[in-house]
Amino acid sequence: MTQSMTVTMTPIGFLHTDCRDIPRHWSLSEVEGTIVIDPAYVEGLADIVAGQRIMVLFWFHKSPAFSSSFLRQTPPHRNAALGVFSICSPRRPNPIGLSVLNVLDVHQGKIRVKGVDMLDGTPILDIKPYISDKNDCPSYSETAS
Repeated sequence: MTQSMTVTMTPIGFLHTDCRDIPRHWSLSEVEGTIVIDPAYVEGLADIVAGQRIMVLFWFHKSPAFSSSFLRQTPPHRNAALGVFSICSPRRPNPIGLSVLNVLDVHQGKIRVKGVDMLDGTPILDIKPYISDKNDCPSYSETAS
């Protein structure tokens, strides 16, 4: 049984890039851009440093409205339709994207990044550290027994 609820999100910033030919996935991208953070959230950038990788959650703001016709889609690099939850398509019930980006610089509420697969003006919902294994996460080793 499905519960009905409304989830409201407010962007913490927006991505800006001059690139118009955006790769389809961050793992294929050499594109650079800048995440401009809303002044209300700038203090939250403390401890993000150049050379670090971050996970960026964003809103596919140019995606068409979702319908059941998008439950199975054929990605451009595949020959068969796949379920929406097994692919990275921007056509999703909740058009949320995730990219792992390389931090080039952090300065005055702006994060310069590489690996961009988002369009100019993309709303940024959240930023999290990229954790490649449990040793990268201090809270994991403190709570695991």
